[in-house]
This record gives sequence, C-alpha cells and structure tokens, in this order.
Amino acid sequence: MELSDRKKRILRAIVETYIATAEPVGSKVVAERAGLDVSTATIRNEMADLTELGLLEQPHTSAGRIPSSAGYRIYVNELMDRQQLTMQETERINQALNLKMEELDRVIDRAGKVLSQLSDYPVFTAAAPRARVTVKRFDLLMVEENAFIAVVMTDNSVVKNKLIRMPDQLSETQLQLLSAVLNSSFVGLSQEEMEQTLDKMETRTAPAAFELISLVVEFAMEVLGDQGRQRVHTTGITHLLEHPEYHSLDKAKPLMTYLSEEAEASKLPMALNNGKNMNILIGPENVNDALKDTSVVMASYDIGDNMKGVIGVVGPTRMDYAKVTARLSYFADSLTRMFGKGELPPGDKDEE
Repeated sequence: MELSDRKKRILRAIVETYIATAEPVGSKVVAERAGLDVSTATIRNEMADLTELGLLEQPHTSAGRIPSSAGYRIYVNELMDRQQLTMQETERINQALNLKMEELDRVIDRAGKVLSQLSDYPVFTAAAPRARVTVKRFDLLMVEENAFIAVVMTDNSVVKNKLIRMPDQLSETQLQLLSAVLNSSFVGLSQEEMEQTLDKMETRTAPAAFELISLVVEFAMEVLGDQGRQRVHTTGITHLLEHPEYHSLDKAKPLMTYLSEEAEASKLPMALNNGKNMNILIGPENVNDALKDTSVVMASYDIGDNMKGVIGVVGPTRMDYAKVTARLSYFADSLTRMFGKGELPPGDKDEE
C-alpha cells in the first residue's frame, strides 16, 4: 500500500517507540518523536487512518496505538534504518567464532550463545547435513586388558569416542592389528558402504576378530548417521522472560517448551525465500501455531561443499528488527568467511 510521507513518519515513530517501551503510543509522543509540525489532532486523525488500514491496533484499555503485524511488515520493508555494530560487538563476535580447529557443531553452538546474549532473544542454529560423510581415521587406545577406547574422526573433522569392553583379554599387538584392518578397509566409506563391507568380511574373518571389528564399525556407522541428520540447536530461551510479553509464565511456557524440545525445535522455519540471505517472518506469517504471536528473523551462511546453514532469532513481534538484522547479518557473513576461507572479517573495518 502507498502511504504519504507523514503517515510513514508516524508509523515509524509508533513502531520504534513501542519497541523501546512496550507501551501503547499516544499522539503527543508521536509528535515529539516524528518531528512533525502539525497539531496532535492531525496526528490522531492520521493514526486513525493507519488503524483503518490495519497497520495499527488500539488496545481497548488505552487511547494509544500499537503496531499490527502488517505495520511491522511495512516498517521492516520500507522504514527501518540499517544499523552498524560497535567495535566491541564485532570483536566479541569474532572471538566467539574464532574456533577454526574445533568441530562445526561447537562453532555454531557458540555463535548462537553469543548472538543470544547480544540480542536478548532466543537463537536457533542449524547446519544442513553433508550429503556424504566418511571416516577419515580410526584410533584404538588400550585402557585395560579387556577394554579399549575407539576414536573415530570423520572427514568433516568431527571426533567421537566410545569405551568398548570385551569378555576376553586383548593384547596391544592385537589392538594394533585391529586398528590396521579398520584403517585399511573402512576409511573413506559412507555408512551404507561400511555396512556392505562388513557383511562381506564376515565369511572370511575369524569370529572373535569379526566381533571386535563389528563393535567398532557399528559405532562408526552411528557417528556417520548422526552427522547425516540436521540438528537444531536452541539457546537463550530464558531471555523471553525479560520481555513484557512473556512476564506471565502462562504466556511464556508454551513457546519456551516449543523451543526447548528437540523434536519441536526441528520444525522451526529454515527456508529463506527467493534465494535471499535474510528472511523475516512476522506474527501470523509463521505457519506454526506456537510462533503465531512471535517474529522469526533468519539468515543463511555458507559452510562450504555447497552446504548452507541457518541462524535465527525468535522473539515478540515488538522485536528491535534493525538491531537484530544488523547482528544476524554480521554473524552470517562471519560464519561464511570462516568456513569458506578460514578467516574472519577484521574487527576494525565497517561491517554490519
């Protein structure tokens, strides 16, 4: 819809004031904030027009107005200024992401925690699983005569280990032979290929040795299977309680439960429209009932190997969209640069 410049200034003033105060906004406050040289009566008429257009709402107990979901949409699309991060914020983000040698999951999880602290909203992160993950190396470490630790390193630098106990004793030499078999026969294979190789090996391997090989390979297949699933990490859920909309536990509990349960969190919106790197869903634009009174802001980042991840912020529709999009954009760009080139953007340059 086409709005006059005055209506746009009034809508912007109401949205930004309501974001800051969580209180309905009256004509006197609008006159001060919008800097309009007109009477409060004129502003009230304009506010009434914006209400009829569905961009503002009037709580029945107040003479002031609050933005509707449609009003937030106009604000986000046309009226919102783009913010820049402070030097302290960029340095804090870069420090959080500077974990090049650590697992992908740990980097993304830590990124989510810092973004949640900076924004005061819950954050979710997800990395699309690789189409093919294989084991890069097996290491077997003797613990005692009838127990050893199997260490599995995947080709995407994930390292997992498991203590394996046996009914019979095993010598260091036997353990070395077992390690050699695993590294010669099961490295570079997908989960399905490992299973096929194990089936073929059964008929030509001594039962005792095959049992040990099976224990380690089955663990490795579990690791690969786990890496093949998309996992959603949520953090900072209790930040919801800091916002007036969720001071009532009855109001906050359904959303907090939704975000904290892994099965439910996996239903969070992940798709970004029309190839955009940033997407904002306001109120009813979220198809899930648990999110109908919230806004979700998402940004995508490149992991490499044609894979993308998503990092998103969940909060009330009164969210500070300018602040959130600035921080989210910087996080996404930083993750892309780190995974793509092994470096972060320098903190002493202008970055949003």
